[in-house]
Amino acid sequence: MNPAQKALWYIESHLAAPLTLDEISAVAGVSRFHLVRAFAAATGYSVMRYVRARRLSNAARALSAGAPDILSLALEADYSSHEAFTRAFRDHFGITPEMVRSGTCLDRLKLQEPIVMISTALDHLKPPRFETGKALLVAGIGERCTHENEGAFIPSLWQHFHQTIDNVPGRIGKVAYGVCCNADDAGNFDYVAAVEVTDFSDLPREFQRVRIPEQKYAVFTHAEHISTIRRTVNTIWNHWLPASGMKAADAPNFERYDEKFDPATGNGGLEIWIAVRE
Repeated sequence: MNPAQKALWYIESHLAAPLTLDEISAVAGVSRFHLVRAFAAATGYSVMRYVRARRLSNAARALSAGAPDILSLALEADYSSHEAFTRAFRDHFGITPEMVRSGTCLDRLKLQEPIVMISTALDHLKPPRFETGKALLVAGIGERCTHENEGAFIPSLWQHFHQTIDNVPGRIGKVAYGVCCNADDAGNFDYVAAVEVTDFSDLPREFQRVRIPEQKYAVFTHAEHISTIRRTVNTIWNHWLPASGMKAADAPNFERYDEKFDPATGNGGLEIWIAVRE
């Protein structure tokens, strides 16, 4: 079993018990940072958001069946009070627990069913080369996003980037970078479509700035269309990295697009640089 599969098994078999990211990571045999990336690459969800969605969905079913005690459901879902549970339930489903108990049809709610892992990994991943990447200053267009919304959000970000790329002062070379950085345990991270620059002194305020330190990287080639990049990323985090004997470094990772990549068609290939340590 890969880390995401181990995490899913543990979550589903301990859903009624208190769960923490540290505990789930330990069972999966990887660091918190690694598990957050691996789980999202395999499922499209952050670990604890999936836990929360599963618990709230189970509570919604119980309420629809007429469960009389909302506080008991709140405690079973690991919420400390009726108020905290109601707030989370309303944020997730758009209605209150009382409304579901009073007769709202479950078909109107977006319930989170258990994820059954179907391998979307590549059958053959070309071994990476290893490089010590130089320190970089990059600048571009960025937003805070989650692994759940990146599929819709990142392509539009790149479209905006290509419309503004000529306005980046001090640009070095023609390579573009898709930088993932500042990740947290909730699955949020900064994604910046960027280019290398000489310094940040003349950058307009609209551009985000990222300092990428000198770092060891495993560099993978993704030669297929850009739309299939998630399979490669999933294979790296859930198959190659656990078997490599290396650990993920808590540092920016990035996609590297050189002049062979065609942003209009998505063809031409790219490189995926994963920060690693012994």
